[in-house]
Parts: sequence; C-alpha cells; structure tokens
Amino acid sequence: MFADLASVPALILAVSGGPDSVALMLLAVRWRDQREAAPKLIAVTVDHGLREESKAEAAAVARLARRLKIAHRIVRWTGVKPKTGLQQAARAARYRLLAAAARQAGASHVLTAHTLNDQAETVLIRMARGSGLTGLAAMQRGTALPGDKAEGLLLIRPLLELPKSRLIATLTAAGTPYADDPSNRDPRFTRARLRKLMGELAGEGLDAARLSLLARRLGRADQAIEAAVAKALAELRLDSSKTGLIAFDLQGYCRLPAEIALRLLGRAVTTAGDEGPVELAKLEALKEGLDAALSGKQRFRRSLAGAIVTLTQDRITVERAPPRRGNALTTRRTGPARPPRTR
Repeated sequence: MFADLASVPALILAVSGGPDSVALMLLAVRWRDQREAAPKLIAVTVDHGLREESKAEAAAVARLARRLKIAHRIVRWTGVKPKTGLQQAARAARYRLLAAAARQAGASHVLTAHTLNDQAETVLIRMARGSGLTGLAAMQRGTALPGDKAEGLLLIRPLLELPKSRLIATLTAAGTPYADDPSNRDPRFTRARLRKLMGELAGEGLDAARLSLLARRLGRADQAIEAAVAKALAELRLDSSKTGLIAFDLQGYCRLPAEIALRLLGRAVTTAGDEGPVELAKLEALKEGLDAALSGKQRFRRSLAGAIVTLTQDRITVERAPPRRGNALTTRRTGPARPPRTR
C-alpha cells in the first residue's frame, strides 16, 4: 500500500480519529518501522468545530500519535459555517487546511483513508446525479489534491481497495481505540442514506466490491478515451495567428466518434474559458446545438463556461468570451451552406 512512497521525504496523514483514518496511521507506522529509511510521517487532524466531541477526538489522535512516535498537528476550520451545503464546504475546508499543513511541512503527498466502501458509495452518488464515464470511475488511488491552493500537491488513497470491516478488525486486534462519528449515520446526508441501503444492495449482488470493480473498469475505459481525445487534438488542431484561440478542422471533427468529439470540445472550452471545468449536461447541450447547425447548414456561435464556440466555413473555433454585458451570446442564424457532415 505504501511501497511507491518510500522515496518521498514526508507524508501527511489525514487522521480524523475514526476507524479508517486511525487504521491508516497505524498501518503507515508499521510500514515505516519495517524500513531502514522511510518518509517522515506527520498526522494532521482537521477539527471542523461542528460537533462538541471533535475537540476531544482530536486530542485522542494526538495521544495516539505520540504513542506511535509520529508528529501530529491539529488545524481548525474557523469562521461562520454555511447553513446549506455543509458537507461540501467542510470538504473544501479540509483539503485547504491539509494543503497548508503539507506546505508548512515541506510535504508533497497527502494520504487519506478512503476505503472500498467509500468508493462504492461514491459510485452510487454519482449514478444518482447522472455522472458520465469519468464521474463513474469515481476515486483514483492518486490524484492532484483538490483546491485552488493545492497546486503541485498529490492526494494518495492507499486503502482504497480495502473494506472498512478489515480495517476495524485490524484495530481490534491491535487494541487501538477509535472514535465513532454519528454524522456518518445522519439521514440528512446523502452518503449516510446510501450507506444504509448497502446491505440490501449487497443481497442482490451489488456489494461494495462489485461497485468498486465497476469503477476500476470504467476508469480503464476512461483512460483509453482520454488518450484518443489527446490524439484527435494533436491531429485536428489548426494553427492560429490569434492568441488564445483554438481551432479544429471541421471535416476531421465530423468524423470523430461522438464521445471523442464531445470531450474535444470540453477540453477546448475549459482551456479557452475562465470558469473552470464544464458541466457534462451543458457540454452535451452545446454539442447537440453544434450538430444541429452542421446538419442544417446553419451558423453557430454559442458561449459556455467563459468561452465562445463558433462554426465557420472550414473549422470550429473556441476562444475566451468577452466580459458579460447582460445579453446572451448564443445565436444561430440561417446562413450560407456549410460542407456536408461526414462520418
């Protein structure tokens, strides 16, 4: 689980005090102690200040860290807490504080205790929200740490293929205590409600292991598609004298499979625009409009995520949209005939 991290100078362990993160800390220490040279381990507990017990739980982690002979820090989420979207805001605050702790410690890797069960729940949540292939691939072992202030930092999930029950059994055998967060069973939260359904789904064969396997297979397919998109981008992109403008050969675009064409547009809009990644449903609507314009030999000019997509005689261009002035940029007018769409 940790072998590929042996040459890293320091590792930040996100330890809340629950069974998963305590197991992460215990297993990382066992791994460290079996090596002649290993990264420095620094446990960081984020106290969100949302429950009365959180302060005592953070102190308990500090005591365990001392017993295991690793450094420990407690960082707190201060300020006014939102009344809606609390879990999302807490997650963003957690990654922001972990990123700050990593930079202070000179560490480039942050380890979290996401398990096989968390992966399965994430797949179900994203299915319910209508996610595409990338979303259903769910969590990966290693990704960029989320957050605007986390550039250059990596998030590693070494326990992603282990079920929670195995971690609890490990802690029980070691006599290591852990905290129980009642919010994990709070029906106000989507993840808690889905967690309650997992037993029934498992009875139908849709258990955590099967859902995690689905995520791995979709992730493999997603990587293949992304490679095809990169190839299409290299082959179809046209030189442009205008800075910031991305142009594609129209005939080549029309020959692409639908998913490749969709993602090609998405990459261009994200690169040229200034509003971050594009929502899948909005990107699909953009492509549908573009396809309709191609079929009807119409003009097309539409804005999305801070970019403008324009259909011209022989190309599709994507560039940064001008500042908003209150009027929509979306237009579609009858115009001169365009080259027929080819497959």
